[in-house]
Amino acid sequence: MNKTPFMFLAILLLTGCDKTPTGRDQLALVPASMMAQFGSQAFLQMQQQIPASENATSNARVQCIAREILLEVGNRFPGTPMPNTWEIVLFDDPAPNAFALPGGKIGVNQGLLDVASNNAQLATVIGHEVAHVLARHGNERLTQELGIKAILLLVGLFSEGDGDSERIIQALGLGAHLGIALPFSRAHEEEADVMGLELMASAGFDPRESTQLWRNMAAAGGGQLLEFLSTHPNHDSRIDALQARMEEARRLYQATDPAHCGN
Repeated sequence: MNKTPFMFLAILLLTGCDKTPTGRDQLALVPASMMAQFGSQAFLQMQQQIPASENATSNARVQCIAREILLEVGNRFPGTPMPNTWEIVLFDDPAPNAFALPGGKIGVNQGLLDVASNNAQLATVIGHEVAHVLARHGNERLTQELGIKAILLLVGLFSEGDGDSERIIQALGLGAHLGIALPFSRAHEEEADVMGLELMASAGFDPRESTQLWRNMAAAGGGQLLEFLSTHPNHDSRIDALQARMEEARRLYQATDPAHCGN
């Protein structure tokens, strides 16, 4: 009996057990390089399906806010592995939505700017999406979805000496988009809220606007959950959780200069 796959699985289990930037225990078994490639493929698919916004003012706002937030990652979460590069795209889509993919890919829909009425509210969402990437939520969720059988399949492919990610995608029966764009759990969403609040505040965006953003999102749904909120915590619970951390966030905000990214 070939014990190599099981030895490799044991190594994966040991090395995959880690902690998120907030200290939560995490099991994320898929290699980071593979996750980054999956994310790139999924992002390319979306770019082929939905055009990028040509609104220069909106693009400048989104890029400026993202830049300010990313500059604070090392200060707020030192030692956290980061993608080598980040790509933030504003899509010409009226739905008030945003998403994050492994490898530093973040998409923001033009429609979100109609709900996020100022830069701080937009920073709430961008900080939230950056947090998903930093906390490797995509890897954790994919690990959960695939399960041990799929991990063993990955091990079998690796033991044959073939590390081609396209073959792995095909073997698992996953399209790049389906394999990555899985809804995050509520635990992931709550963690991204906490991390995002710290990031936006330390970047110079008023954290008090975070709660108003979620009220706006709830109101925009007309009593129905928007796609962006479909797997998220109840908006009242989310606001309560943010309010519980607001004093600390305000101290971070008051200790830095306000960000200026137009409006």
